[in-house]
Amino acid sequence: MSPSAIELSIIVASYNTVDFLRACLASVESATQGLTCELIVVDNNSSDGSVSMVEREFPTVRVLRNLANEGFSKANNKALQEARGAAVLLLNPDTLVPVGTLQTLLKVLHESPQVGVLGCRIVRPDGSLDAACKRSFPTPLSALSRFLALDRLFPRSRRFGAYRRTYEDPRGSYEVESIVGAFMLVRRTALADTGGLDEDFFMYGEDLDWCWRLRQRGYAIWYIGSVTVVHHKGAATSREPQRMNWHFHRSMFLFHRKHLVNSYPFFVNWLVYLGITGLYALRSLRMALRRPPRARPIPTTISA
Repeated sequence: MSPSAIELSIIVASYNTVDFLRACLASVESATQGLTCELIVVDNNSSDGSVSMVEREFPTVRVLRNLANEGFSKANNKALQEARGAAVLLLNPDTLVPVGTLQTLLKVLHESPQVGVLGCRIVRPDGSLDAACKRSFPTPLSALSRFLALDRLFPRSRRFGAYRRTYEDPRGSYEVESIVGAFMLVRRTALADTGGLDEDFFMYGEDLDWCWRLRQRGYAIWYIGSVTVVHHKGAATSREPQRMNWHFHRSMFLFHRKHLVNSYPFFVNWLVYLGITGLYALRSLRMALRRPPRARPIPTTISA
């Protein structure tokens, strides 16, 4: 089959999420009926039988194996180099994709040549919105508003709710500055213009960085709230909470240093770095004192 004949390449980077991955791939099988697709799973050296499960239960899925956990960006880039679709979907293994979602988004992508990336409404298994699915780029003020929970106290405020765009209808469709890496539908030409994910970001922040670079190249980023994907957030990262906490706060530092440091005077930048460090220390302490979380059930249905 020629590359031009493939409508969509779907890439799933996975690490020790065998049961979630099984549910995800089953949902993708149903969601891609009628589409010409290729599905690539990149396994980051899982020890839970993920690879053998995929090879046994989903024989049409291509599996790329890493010899170590190389992180989200490197794993996806490995598959991006081999993906042949006219569009590419980055998909987390702890998601469920309902029937009709991909067809709707591909239609929008085909009809809107200025759009480089599409996201959709992402909800938790209980139906609550995953607020990261539509965002603006972080600023010191928006970060402070989140830390002080001002975006929750004043969700209609464009000032306090700027980062998560809490003032906008989650079921609407509009341009945003960034969407979340759990579900990113990327146009092939946009990928060619910007390259892959920045591998300095091991986990977290790579989606913000990619969206920043796409916008710098003139591509629009759109959020489509009329379709929904379920995200059981943190299925892989919950196994190593302290390590992921480190990478989460490190990504904040990297993003600010890469894109925002020249926009502010030195004392504001140092306050930002101090705030990131303090928040990391506080969350690390809370994790050390907290009881281990209970195992979470695997979602099998789509909440409206």
